[in-house]
Amino acid sequence: MMDCKRALETAEGDLEKAVTILRQQGIAQASQKSQRTAKEGIIFSYIHPGDRLGVMVEVNCETDFVARTEDFRQLAKDLAMQIAATNPLVINRSELGPELIEKEQGIYHAQALNEGKPEKVLDRIVSGKMEKYYQEAVLLEQPFIKDQERIVQDLVTQAIAKLGENIVVRRFVRFRVGE
Repeated sequence: MMDCKRALETAEGDLEKAVTILRQQGIAQASQKSQRTAKEGIIFSYIHPGDRLGVMVEVNCETDFVARTEDFRQLAKDLAMQIAATNPLVINRSELGPELIEKEQGIYHAQALNEGKPEKVLDRIVSGKMEKYYQEAVLLEQPFIKDQERIVQDLVTQAIAKLGENIVVRRFVRFRVGE
């Protein structure tokens, strides 16, 4: 309540500015909390109707109290459904090996050359295509399936701000019959 009052005072009564201030504070608090250790949590499993696709995801937090909340379980469920729908390769960009990145960059560079693109724009083309690749291959950089305006990292950051603890997507596995 007091945070809302202070935000309204700072925004000089402008409700939209106050909301923006509160959102920025939430993101800042989430950033501070990301430094804390997350050793509790849950393993959430999702089986797609038809029993031909399944996902297990481990999501960690700081306390078992938060791990038992409905909001935390909903986050884990949303993450599992995201993984089932999009089949990411890794959780974050740092998990992609340098060999894979170099290979993808080489492919995009060759494609641009074959399309007759000028040399001076090749780097920007490759960079743009790599960003698109990261959005497909990296879980936290993917557009959220339930709200394409946000990325999955925003969902996790929002949960950190709401629940007041660091939350980490630790690992996942996706199974599909025949793969």
